[in-house]
Amino acid sequence: MRRARLMRMAMVFAFCAAVTMTSACEKAPDTVQSPPKNAEIHKGSLLKGLSTNKAAYWPGEAVRFQLKLKQPAPGGTVHIRYLHLDRIIKEERLQAEGDKLAWSWEPPREEGQGYLAEVVYEREGEADQMNIAVDVSSDWGEFPRYGYLADFPYMNTGEMSRVIERLNRFHINGIQFYDWQYKHQEPIRLEEGRPAAEWKDIANRSVSFNTVKDYIGLAHDHGMKAMNYNLLFGAYADAEQDGVNREWGLFKDPGGNDQDKHPLPDEWASDIDLYDPSNRDWQNYLTGKEIKTFDTLPFDGWHVDQLGDRGELWTHDGKSVNLAATYPSFLNAAKEKLDVDYVMNAVGQFGQEAIAREAPVKFLYTEVWGNHPQYRNLKEVIDENSGYSGNRLNTVLAAYMNYHLSDSPGTFNTPGILLTDAVIFASGGSHLELGENMLSKEYFPHKNLSVSPELEEQLIQYYDFLVAYQNLLRDHPEESSLKAEGTEVAVSDQAEQGKVWSFSKRKDGKDIVHFINFTDASTMDWNDDHGTQTEPAERRNVTVSVKTDRPVSKVWFASPDQNGGSPQALPFSQRDGVVEWELPVLKYWDMAVVEYKE
Repeated sequence: MRRARLMRMAMVFAFCAAVTMTSACEKAPDTVQSPPKNAEIHKGSLLKGLSTNKAAYWPGEAVRFQLKLKQPAPGGTVHIRYLHLDRIIKEERLQAEGDKLAWSWEPPREEGQGYLAEVVYEREGEADQMNIAVDVSSDWGEFPRYGYLADFPYMNTGEMSRVIERLNRFHINGIQFYDWQYKHQEPIRLEEGRPAAEWKDIANRSVSFNTVKDYIGLAHDHGMKAMNYNLLFGAYADAEQDGVNREWGLFKDPGGNDQDKHPLPDEWASDIDLYDPSNRDWQNYLTGKEIKTFDTLPFDGWHVDQLGDRGELWTHDGKSVNLAATYPSFLNAAKEKLDVDYVMNAVGQFGQEAIAREAPVKFLYTEVWGNHPQYRNLKEVIDENSGYSGNRLNTVLAAYMNYHLSDSPGTFNTPGILLTDAVIFASGGSHLELGENMLSKEYFPHKNLSVSPELEEQLIQYYDFLVAYQNLLRDHPEESSLKAEGTEVAVSDQAEQGKVWSFSKRKDGKDIVHFINFTDASTMDWNDDHGTQTEPAERRNVTVSVKTDRPVSKVWFASPDQNGGSPQALPFSQRDGVVEWELPVLKYWDMAVVEYKE
């Protein structure tokens, strides 16, 4: 029985019902030619890569695909299906020659939609399959997938293109340009009124003006937004010579003698002195510098950083400062003068409620620290942010993985990365983790750990899944009371070691039920500090059930761990208010969708 199921899944779109719903097949165009029925898929046997030209597309914009074969071939057929959730939008068949195939597809013009393209290449009775997602969204803040850049020495175009093309494959639609600036109070070094060709950043690393500018251009070519990083209240110790007044500062004493500062290593350019974000003169000064920055470089927005809770603070004239309450004041004043996109870091959630309710930000961004140590806390932060914004703004988490493992050279621990991403993505967030490398510490240029080829491939599937199913995961779903139970495997509505964690959301009348596998977890701390998280054993035919009196019309399943995220219809039974089905395979994360009769 198991082999028969696997053979059915391995057929090259043999029958529509093998992967998606019969009703979806009935909606496919009558002119679609039938794909081959007898070619068994061997993943990785024929195909080398599948990509799109952009990370996101405007409604009405054509998607350009490129498929690379492992070796030139005299002929072969490419079968393509475009899906929205479990419904087929279109099918087509193309002939391949050589080692590449390029083609275009224009998705439906509907705003804010995620799609999955299933691509099967068949030749001489052998077949291989790759999937890729497509995001059609004119507003990158609706479904933010945030990456970073942290190295800006002189680079040739090829070097920069390789970095951006990699991020594009993960559908990263916004890039934080980290520590690119000359000084916090003087972002661009000027020589005789013109941008210098080069300067040193705060860590005394070389920054090339042309590298920053060209990276922005490459990001725009791929449909990505470029975000200029800077603190909202920081300046070098020499700031007074650049026109900053010490009386604008934040002080640790009401007498205005001890200015708050953020100490940095001795070999760096300076410590950072802190200023009052609500001080009008400071607002005008820093926003003026940023206006010049945006006039010089075509950034799309300002990634505004902070430093978390600083304790009791005062102005120079002895007034107590509620630091978190100053953030909306600064951001709104900046937005009036500099109408660009804004994103602001909430370090450990500090100030997030005020930011969500009062500030003009595209989405909410939380840097997660030790006050939110466990997997359950990641979901709690995302849920809290949704509540603060009235379920209006999505969330990106800066959550640094394998923190102390990265004190020495090595490799990221795959199970830890995938379990954390599973929790974040299933909860409706995304993870700031991908740049030239992958983040392990709050200082983004740190890169002791490398990403293995296996993890790279799995992460691509996770980000495809995030995009393809964004309308279930991140399109402002509501909480659902539907609770899953297990039989052979313990299923809990809490994140517990040794169990499968299940929670559910509701969108457009559908219940979306997530299953995250902690049955073999060695720790419930999401950061997998020393890289010790264990790989879960793959479990097959996992019987689960939910209680509902509503008549169910269908249940379908998708997982980033299986079949490239393709959806699959599941047999189910409904008796006495209980709906039961089997998850075909459970590795890290499964998603089941329950739909109801009208």
